[in-house]
Amino acid sequence: MKTTLQCLMLVALSATAIASSAQNVKITPLGSHTGELCGRDRATLFEDPTGVRSLYDAGHTVTGGEDPRLGAVHAILLSHAHGDHIGDQKLKALDGGTCDSPDVVSAAPNSTTAEVAAAKNAVVLMSVPMAAFIGRKVETIKGKPTPNCPQAGEDVMVPAAATCIASAHVGGMRAIKTAGATRAVEVTVVTAAHESTVPRSLLTDPERKNLEADNVSITLGPSTGYVIRFTNGLTVYLSGDSGLHSEMKTLVNEFHHANLMVLNLGPSAVTSYAGAYAANELVKPNSVIASHVNEAATTDGKLKPTSRTATFTGLVKGRPVYPALSGKTMEFDGDGKCVKGC
Repeated sequence: MKTTLQCLMLVALSATAIASSAQNVKITPLGSHTGELCGRDRATLFEDPTGVRSLYDAGHTVTGGEDPRLGAVHAILLSHAHGDHIGDQKLKALDGGTCDSPDVVSAAPNSTTAEVAAAKNAVVLMSVPMAAFIGRKVETIKGKPTPNCPQAGEDVMVPAAATCIASAHVGGMRAIKTAGATRAVEVTVVTAAHESTVPRSLLTDPERKNLEADNVSITLGPSTGYVIRFTNGLTVYLSGDSGLHSEMKTLVNEFHHANLMVLNLGPSAVTSYAGAYAANELVKPNSVIASHVNEAATTDGKLKPTSRTATFTGLVKGRPVYPALSGKTMEFDGDGKCVKGC
């Protein structure tokens, strides 16, 4: 039989654990197959302790604005306009097809990003040209213009009453805040070494037809990454589809002091060896999440030993690497350390 003192100690420990958990940032990958890291997986949902929920690169692996995994989405971030990020296709059904080749359907002409933004009354937070493009797609869906977001001082307040635009140039920061919170989530747009042409299927005529003749499209401004500073101190670097560049060291590491990196892998931009160099020598975070791996990297939630993702993981030293397993929520403290779900 427990004594009164033992019971009080258990209650105190339980309360401490609950309070600690309440200060963590929750990160949930939204891929094509539950519990796996698959070829098209990009979408990631971030939840701040104050309740701000942000979706990064909706891509091909959400079913649209009504995807039940989304819940509330207060802000939408987009790294660049390639189809697998802006979402020229969307998931037909969760766990459909294979991890290498999930079942998808067209999301043209509006894109998965615009569908989610419209359905969730989300803040469209991205570079100026991409925000203007997505804003027009939302206008098409809703039948009315997409306005700039109202602000309270420098803060964009969420939840928003309607979909709105809070764009920023490279180097610019937007602060997203819930009513009653004492701090805001700060989202800074940073450089990515990549390009940002939009799928022609998302363009309207006559531009679409004019560009088809030369097999080209238009660029929606620069490709970007993000640095997000959450209210518990966690500072996350979202690389976007970036090759190596010096600002990973000078800005992301030395200026922003990112302590968690969500790294997009893929041999056309970042090989396993280049990605490991970014983690070990440039960004130097306390933890790494591997995403955008362009392969069926796992079986039953475990890395395939012959995968590029496994090679990358083995090359990263002095810090853990977590595969972005779909539907598995990871919780990170302010120091960039996973404290639950990893």
